[in-house]
Amino acid sequence: MTKPVSREEAERKLKARFLQALQCDDVDEVQRILHSTNIDIDTVFDVEDRSMTLASYKQGYWLPGHKLESSWATGLHVCVMYDSLASGLALLEKGAAINRKPNGKTPLHVACEVSNGDFVTLLLSHGARINSISLSGHTALHCCITKESVECAKQLILKGAKVDWCSENSEAERPLHTAARFGIPELVGLYLTHGADVNGTNVYKETPLITAAYWALHMRDQVYSGQHHLVCRILLDHGADVNAQEVDDKVALHKAAWNCDHVLTRMLLEAGANARIMDINGCSPIQYLLKVTSVRPGGVPELCIQLLLNHGAARIYPPQFHKVLQSCHEYPRVVEVMVNSYEHIKSTRKWKTAIPDDIYKRHQDFYDSLFAVCSDRPRTLMHLARCAIRAQLGSRCHAGVWSLPVPLSMQRYLLLVPEGIIY
Repeated sequence: MTKPVSREEAERKLKARFLQALQCDDVDEVQRILHSTNIDIDTVFDVEDRSMTLASYKQGYWLPGHKLESSWATGLHVCVMYDSLASGLALLEKGAAINRKPNGKTPLHVACEVSNGDFVTLLLSHGARINSISLSGHTALHCCITKESVECAKQLILKGAKVDWCSENSEAERPLHTAARFGIPELVGLYLTHGADVNGTNVYKETPLITAAYWALHMRDQVYSGQHHLVCRILLDHGADVNAQEVDDKVALHKAAWNCDHVLTRMLLEAGANARIMDINGCSPIQYLLKVTSVRPGGVPELCIQLLLNHGAARIYPPQFHKVLQSCHEYPRVVEVMVNSYEHIKSTRKWKTAIPDDIYKRHQDFYDSLFAVCSDRPRTLMHLARCAIRAQLGSRCHAGVWSLPVPLSMQRYLLLVPEGIIY
């Protein structure tokens, strides 16, 4: 005789059958199950969710005994995650709860997370709460983080989503910050068009411009993001304060210098960034740039330093110049630009000890010229003339030199373009 199936086993099998039908968008099977069984339409499943598409946790919150590889979800969440539009419609027509969040997110949060505009349309037409807050404190608009989610964001805004709603967590991040952090110019333009505050701040007093400037470098790969550069351009064109300071007094230019990002450094300086501004530690952008030169293989530090000096950045105090050699000895072009910004700077014993022997041998011609020039002898008349012109132009040096009626080679000389040797 066949052993009778227990009630628990029958319910487990029915639940598994229902889940599979939802995942495959088998709407006929979904309808059969809903009509012929007494299954709860809002039953909660435990589904694989390694990317945390369904999950949202409070900071410092831990759910004992529950694997982070899976999440709780209603049938409607499952439909959104697997793009089962027909099955989702069937559930909604049968009265499925539309705003539940068994693992922290509503179906609308999930639809924006997976950039599914069709599901956003469906959910909004059935009464989804637009500004519902996830367990981590985010609205659905905060979940729009890809170029493909622009359509989702448009629908949310047209239905009344608040573009300046701060997340209800320790970051207090606005949707514009989120779009700037992920480098999505289409979303940034959309939010600004609908009234987002271009200079709105988060809890750290960071503006979207500061956020985009920091995230323009992918730290792991040391690759610069053109999308983040475009975001910065859009923000500046819409009136972003280029000298706005965050909680520790850093500005966007500090972030660009820390990243050794010459494209963004030029953009910010030409927009009026103060090259001399100091943070809470008393450091200007050029000091941060010198600190990270050796760990930014994708950067062009000598160009960043040229830009800063040509826009009025303060030079390193001469008795401390050995610290430049300590951090930049592998980059002679950086040292050359720095040295040529002084009328005359005299070497000390600390200079030679700052340059490892193997580096000195590798760049011996350059370092021999450095120590020959930075001695008791005066610099050449041409160099002194360069310094006089630069002093007259001051912070307008970058723009002013290009307007001088002199050959291109002389313009490059005045702007400290390195030549590989000092004379």
